[in-house]
Amino acid sequence: MPNRDHFDDPIAADYDAGSADMFDPAVVAATVSFLAELAEEGGALELGIGTGRIALPLSRRGIRVHGIDLSPAMIDQLREKPGSEDIDVTIGDFATTRVGQAFRLAYLVYNTIENLTTQDEQVECFRNVAAQLEPGGCFVIEVEVPQLQRLPPGETVRPFTVTPTRLGFDEFDIARQGLVSHHYSLEDGMLKAISVPFRTYGPPSST
Repeated sequence: MPNRDHFDDPIAADYDAGSADMFDPAVVAATVSFLAELAEEGGALELGIGTGRIALPLSRRGIRVHGIDLSPAMIDQLREKPGSEDIDVTIGDFATTRVGQAFRLAYLVYNTIENLTTQDEQVECFRNVAAQLEPGGCFVIEVEVPQLQRLPPGETVRPFTVTPTRLGFDEFDIARQGLVSHHYSLEDGMLKAISVPFRTYGPPSST
């Protein structure tokens, strides 16, 4: 079954502000330096390129970057930023979409692998990447280790954001490695809510 696009216009418009900690210059610089060293002259394929948090500074380093993303709204946000004209983007499911080029590096950052909500989809993603890498190329995945040990016995929900205007709760299905991330925000006196499904992806000891 094709993956669903959960990142519509309102979510895309607020995405950068809602992920401000991941846009910290030190966080971005360390990630970009690591990826640039691996990409070398062979170029990089970003799966789930989003608004370009990593792709834009990587491209400014002289790396050829091509992105795949399911959300046209997120790509619209990317296209509003300087330097985005140097990045090619293909709209599609990154588990199956191929762009007709070969790359030295493919990468998934900021837990994006979790957007593939079944094991079969995640396996298909690895196959898809293998078909688009040059011989000797690298596939880099940045993903959280699920904090399941912090769940009290019998509980399935853990808060990750609690502020006067934002609430966030992760709801775990431990047996299925499932996760639904619930986000609530107060904007202009109105409560906005969104729930997005994920599949956790970590060491066996964490699940």
